[in-house]
Amino acid sequence: MSERSEYTPGEFCWVDLAVPDPEAAASFYRDLLGWEWEAGGEEAGGYGIFTRDGKVVAGMGPRRSEEQPTVWASYVSVADADASAAQVRDAGGGVLAEPFDVLDAGRMAVCQDPQGAVFCVWQPGQTYGAQLVNEVGAWTWNQLATTDVQAAERFYSQVFGWSLAKPELAPPDGQYFNWQLDGQRWDEGIGGAMPIEGNLPEGSPPFWIVNLAVESAGGAIETTRGAGGNALTDVVETPVGTLAALMDPQGAVFAIIEPDYPEDR
Repeated sequence: MSERSEYTPGEFCWVDLAVPDPEAAASFYRDLLGWEWEAGGEEAGGYGIFTRDGKVVAGMGPRRSEEQPTVWASYVSVADADASAAQVRDAGGGVLAEPFDVLDAGRMAVCQDPQGAVFCVWQPGQTYGAQLVNEVGAWTWNQLATTDVQAAERFYSQVFGWSLAKPELAPPDGQYFNWQLDGQRWDEGIGGAMPIEGNLPEGSPPFWIVNLAVESAGGAIETTRGAGGNALTDVVETPVGTLAALMDPQGAVFAIIEPDYPEDR
């Protein structure tokens, strides 16, 4: 199993879901991924965790207001949430929720890059992030869709020290890139990036999409549609697996991958 006990600052460390009806979402993701739901107490405002095989894989909580979107969120591990929020502002981004403590679990802020994509920063306390990643039934990747790849690279480089590289298995004329930290190899990247133009419907807003690994892409699409969700794209064959973008029954968008990772990944 791909178990984690820590995350380097600058790595994605956590994903979570905000929905109107957590119990309904728990049922859907149990059928889709085999996840079990453990609701939090009153002090956590209903926020709880998903587990698989006894390992924590993601979080979920109720939306705080009608205005809050139903969405999967991506979290980047940082040494200091307050300093990272300041760096976001200095780089031209915005801070949608100022840094705050999450009980004794850690400290976080909700941020937005200059193009409008929202992400969170996480300063770990008692909780460092997901315990199980990068295998079937777990979160495996975070991908930015943006209107300006070069501007995004400038921003995330200033905030997290990231750089963009073309994956070795990608077509030479392709417009897909990997985010890398500290000179990682292409297959050790921390996430992906692509332009919206030519890849998504015109007018799509910039956003970070969470990728979840499934046993069968076709089976995941069937499960999603059967529960009242939808497939937003056809399946796409790539060098690392079969992909599709889905919308869950409450409207949260995510991606799935039936992985075919290189053996040395």
